[in-house]
Amino acid sequence: MAETPPVPRRPSGELEASVLAALWAAEGPLSAAEVQSALGGQLARTTITTILTRLHGKGAVSRSRAGRGFAYSPIQDSAGLTARRMRSELDKQDDRGAALARFVSQLTREDEQLLRALLAGDDTPEGSEGPRPGPGAASGSY
Repeated sequence: MAETPPVPRRPSGELEASVLAALWAAEGPLSAAEVQSALGGQLARTTITTILTRLHGKGAVSRSRAGRGFAYSPIQDSAGLTARRMRSELDKQDDRGAALARFVSQLTREDEQLLRALLAGDDTPEGSEGPRPGPGAASGSY
C-alpha cells in the first residue's frame, strides 16, 4: 500500500499574516466567519478563531463582543506592526548598541539613506511613499 506524501507545512507565521491582511483590507471589524470567508473559506473556522485569539494575546488585534462571539480589528497598520516587532526584538538584547550596529550594517544603501533622512527629521524622505498599511508587508510570524 502506497503512502500519501505529507502535506507540506506553511511557513511560520503565514496564517497570522493572512489573517492580518484580511483585517487590514476590511472596512471594519470582522468575525472569525467573516475572516474565513475573506480568506476563501479554505481554512476551518476553528483555525481562524485560534489565530485571532493568538493575535489578540500578542496585542496585534483588538476584539469586541459581537453576538455570541467577537469581532476583531487590527491595532496597527502593517508598518506599525513591523516597527513593534523590531522594537520587541531590540528590547530582548543585552547589548542594544551591538544589535543596532549589526542591523544598520546589513541595510541596503537605499534603506540607509532612508534611515538617515528619518533620523534627520524628514517624515517622508525622497523615495519613500510614507506609511503603507496593507496586506503585502506582513510576513513572518508576529
